[in-house]
Amino acid sequence: MAGQHARQTRQTIHAGGEWREAVSGATRDILDPADAQPFAVVAEGDEKDTDLAVAAARQAFDHGDWPRTPVSERAALLYRVADLLVRDRERLGLLESRDAGKTLEEGRVDIDCVADAFRYFAGLIAAESSGRVVDAGSPDIHSVVVHEPVGVCALITPWNYPLLQASWKIAPALAAGNTFVVKPSEITPLTTIALIELLVEAGLPAGVANIVTGPGGSVGARLAEHPDVDLVSFTGGLVSGTKVAQAAAPSVKKVALELGGKNPNVVFADACATEEGFDTAVDQALNAAFIHSGQVCSAGGRLIIEESVRERFVAELALRAGRIRLGRGTDDGVECGPLVSEQQRAKVEGYVASALAEGAVLRTGGKRPEGLGGDSPGDEAPGSRGLRDGYFYEPTVLDACHREMKVVREEVFGPVLTVETFRTEDEAVALANDTEYGLAGAVWTADAGRARRVAGRLRHGTVWINDFHPYLPQAEWGGFGKSGTGRELGPAGLAEYRESKHIYQNLAPRPVRWFAG
Repeated sequence: MAGQHARQTRQTIHAGGEWREAVSGATRDILDPADAQPFAVVAEGDEKDTDLAVAAARQAFDHGDWPRTPVSERAALLYRVADLLVRDRERLGLLESRDAGKTLEEGRVDIDCVADAFRYFAGLIAAESSGRVVDAGSPDIHSVVVHEPVGVCALITPWNYPLLQASWKIAPALAAGNTFVVKPSEITPLTTIALIELLVEAGLPAGVANIVTGPGGSVGARLAEHPDVDLVSFTGGLVSGTKVAQAAAPSVKKVALELGGKNPNVVFADACATEEGFDTAVDQALNAAFIHSGQVCSAGGRLIIEESVRERFVAELALRAGRIRLGRGTDDGVECGPLVSEQQRAKVEGYVASALAEGAVLRTGGKRPEGLGGDSPGDEAPGSRGLRDGYFYEPTVLDACHREMKVVREEVFGPVLTVETFRTEDEAVALANDTEYGLAGAVWTADAGRARRVAGRLRHGTVWINDFHPYLPQAEWGGFGKSGTGRELGPAGLAEYRESKHIYQNLAPRPVRWFAG
């Protein structure tokens, strides 16, 4: 499918073990962001489809075997899914690249991380004890705290890392014994559909895994408010996340929100004292800001750099950013793909325009690229036909920025890096923490004491020291402030999908005699 614009019509709604079309018969074209051409067709579900999927998940949880399946068997299924992901790595990586616009190598790495997530949660539950004993102070009392599945989980995932973000929810939900309905982004649903196929192949019982492809305004909103949903886990923007929380509130269901960030990358001068240190810090600043065209919730879009090295650092950064090779993610040599949609590119263009109007200095980028695919069909390079029509935007560096600028305050979600400067450690920390978000951040310094000191003062859920972007399945992922309320990955990620039950057993019951009667 990667080499041609073949239209693929599919039954992409899965409920109760059956694949089917939308009740309304509606469909949606899936566009390749590299050329804006449709290459797949999916069902466009709505509230009726959502109700059917929730009913299937409810039936499977209340009357099916999965919640009562032994932990060893649940773990074995998750391991089988990981093996199937490895088997299909190339196919799924290609599909992720085509669907989301990222490079093929990024797509392959995503599939590796998805397999790691399934393996991690399989190993986590396999190693657990049967419960936590609570000492009641009497040999006649047996008291234990056990964990049980929440029930029916609504999993709403974003468009930037479709399969990876889905796996961070699906793997722990299944490990805990839940059933679920997943709603992928309506513009990048294809690999999540493929994952449901792999779960079926691995032997997951009918009704445990359900998917509804469709828009957030109907499918997502219905999932959030549905009385038969016990938990809703949402990853996306602040505005949509707020609506999800409001819709879930009347039924008092559990809510986990991961809502993005505005992430500082703090570089002290001593990190650049050697040529190797300087080169590494610049290279990592590029990676922080421009991986997947900056469409990453943890993107290091705010460079906060010590004033004494600012000019040299930013000049080199802008030079290298201007050399980043744009193009279709599946083409050889391409380093950065397009933005996911025309709407997203227009949003990025608006942020850059406002920054320049507010006094930012453009060091590189700031526009749509020229010459991608040529000006006429005869000028197009082999394999790049139509790229001039894709949603590309040049990696952009904006210097002389300050906190009052909209581009500094709000999440851009595009290839835009803003530059702020500081003179003292206290000023660096104050700038880094001066945000409504608190998802991730980094500090670069050769001083180990300073590194620990600054990392401890940063109000962000993840802090990297002399690195940017790596995550570990064993470590919780979440944020402070408006970055959300949930935790994914690690033991806390599994805990999101569980309820705790205290079982108190009196082995020698006797009358209490509180009352005279």
